[in-house]
Amino acid sequence: MSTRAETVSAIQASGVVAVIRMKESAALRSVIDALALGGVFALEVTMTVPGAVGLIRELAPSLPPEIILGAGTVLDAETARAVVEAGARYVVSPVFKEDVLRQTQRLGAAAMPGCFTPTEILTAWEAGADIVKVFPATALGPSYFRDLRGPLPHLKLMPTGGVSLSNAGEWIRAGAAAIGVGTALVDTAAIAAGRFSEITARARQFVDAVQEARMGR
Repeated sequence: MSTRAETVSAIQASGVVAVIRMKESAALRSVIDALALGGVFALEVTMTVPGAVGLIRELAPSLPPEIILGAGTVLDAETARAVVEAGARYVVSPVFKEDVLRQTQRLGAAAMPGCFTPTEILTAWEAGADIVKVFPATALGPSYFRDLRGPLPHLKLMPTGGVSLSNAGEWIRAGAAAIGVGTALVDTAAIAAGRFSEITARARQFVDAVQEARMGR
């Protein structure tokens, strides 16, 4: 099993975390394969996906080693325990709850709590968060990261909510360790129609945007 540090390093290297929310779970493996084909390897299966814990348990042993499988929308310590024991390498929450963070890390997985204000963000970081998910980033914008990382350059931040292809590079240039992308990447209409090649193409576009921003373009 990978260490927390290795998981965080892999997420940062990937640069894009796909936030997977689906009403039907049957196509989940096809979505994962499509994302990986496009170069997105960090995959967050949210607890809003029907049977999410069981799906993680089923998928984790069969995925190629480059896939970084995590769980999202984790709201309590018991769910954190369940998803990590099922095979999730990182746990993402929409809010910061210290018992979730402690349980996650006790079991060897990386904790990525959701925060909004500078006080919340720093509190979560000082409690040991591996990456702080800034949510909802829709209301903030990349300039928030620039302002925040001025006095706090050591923070590892990941925006989620409102991240699109048009602003992905700007978030990275503003100092994001990675970006969390939901419907702008995992298009529910494309999934319903079986157009997985569209998800692969969009994944490549997001990966390219992140790489170009990291190269200063």
